[in-house]
Amino acid sequence: MGRLTGGDPSLLRRINSAVVLRALRGAQESPTLTDLVGATGLSRPTVEGVVDGLVGAGLVTEAAGVSATRRQGRPARRFRFRAEAGHLLGIEIGAHRVSAVLSDLTGRPVGTAERPTTGDASAGERLERVRAAVSDLLRRSEVARSTLRCVGVGTPGIVSGDGSLRLCSALPGWTGLPLGERLRRSFRCPVIVENDANAAVLAERWQGAARGCEDVVMVLAGLSPGAGSLIGGRLHRGFGGAAGEIGALHLLGREDSPERLLSTTGEPLHPLDEAAVARVFRAAGSGDERARLAVERYIRRLVHDVAALVLALDPELVVIGGWAAGLDGVLVPLRKELERYCLRPPRVELSVLGEAAVSTGALRVALNHVEEQLFSVEAASA
Repeated sequence: MGRLTGGDPSLLRRINSAVVLRALRGAQESPTLTDLVGATGLSRPTVEGVVDGLVGAGLVTEAAGVSATRRQGRPARRFRFRAEAGHLLGIEIGAHRVSAVLSDLTGRPVGTAERPTTGDASAGERLERVRAAVSDLLRRSEVARSTLRCVGVGTPGIVSGDGSLRLCSALPGWTGLPLGERLRRSFRCPVIVENDANAAVLAERWQGAARGCEDVVMVLAGLSPGAGSLIGGRLHRGFGGAAGEIGALHLLGREDSPERLLSTTGEPLHPLDEAAVARVFRAAGSGDERARLAVERYIRRLVHDVAALVLALDPELVVIGGWAAGLDGVLVPLRKELERYCLRPPRVELSVLGEAAVSTGALRVALNHVEEQLFSVEAASA
C-alpha cells in the first residue's frame, strides 16, 4: 500500500467520496446538491465532482419524480443512493435447517428461504441444501447471482479467519471443513464465515433486543450451547476464536449434556431439537413431575453457563436465544438464579429475532464488509 500523507489528493478524494456517500445513504429524502453541501461541509464543486463519480460507479442516481423546485429556474436536481446496485446474502447453517435472507445494499430484506435438514446429515448434504435454498431464493426474488457483493454465513463451531471450522461438535463432518472455500465456489464475491452465536449477538444489537447496548452477551441454548459477546460494542472472539463456547463445559465433567438434562425417561432425549424440547417444557407446565425436574436441571445448567460469562464480562444485557427463545418458562427462573450468583445481575431478555437471529446476523456480517469497502478512505495498493 502506498504511503499516505495529509496532502495526498487520492486520499482526499476517497475521504470526500465516503462523506458524500454516507450522506446520501443516510438521507430520509433525496437531497439536492445544496443539501449535500450543507450536510457534508464540502464545497459545491467538490460535491458535484464526487456525485458525478458516484453516478458513474453506479452507486448513485438522479431521483425521478421529485416535485420540489427552486423559486426560479429549473427544478433542483436530487440524488439517491442506489440500494439496488447490489445485494447481500446472510446464511445460517444449523443442525436441523439451513436458511438464507437476501437484502439490498442497505440491509433491507427482499426475500428469505429455508430448507430442513437432519442432525446426522453429512457436510456434503448440508451444503447441497444451502445451494438449493440460495438458488431458489435468487430465482423467486428475480435477483442475478452476479449482483451479490458479499455473503455472510453463521454456523456452530470455532471459525478460523479463512472460514474453516477448527472444531465443531454440533454438526457431523464439520470439524476441519474449509467451509469458506467450499462456499466461495458458488459465488463471485467474498464469503465470510462467523460463529452462529457471534452472528446472533450482532443481529440482536442491529435489529433486536440489544439495540443501543454496548456490552451484551447472547446465549444460544441448543445442542451445544454457545454465546456471543459484545464488549464496548465490538465483537469479542478471543485469542483463538473460541470465546463463548460454553457448550464445552459438560466435556470437563462439570455437567451432563443437554440430551440427558432434558430426558424424562432416563435415556438421552432423541431427537434433540426445538420440537422435542418444547414438548418437555409443555409437559412441565402441565404438571408432569419428571418433565418439571428435567426443566429444572436444564435451567440450572443454563444459569451456570450464563453466570460464568456474566461474572467475567459484566454485561449490561443478556439475551437468550436458540431453543429458549420460544420457551416462556426460562426467563423468570433465569433472572432469579442470576441474582443469586452474580455480583451485579444484568438485564435478561429473550431474543426478539428468534430463529431468524443467526441468518440476520450473517447478513449484518456481510453488510459490515460492504460498508467497509464503500466507506473506506485508504488509498488503493500501489
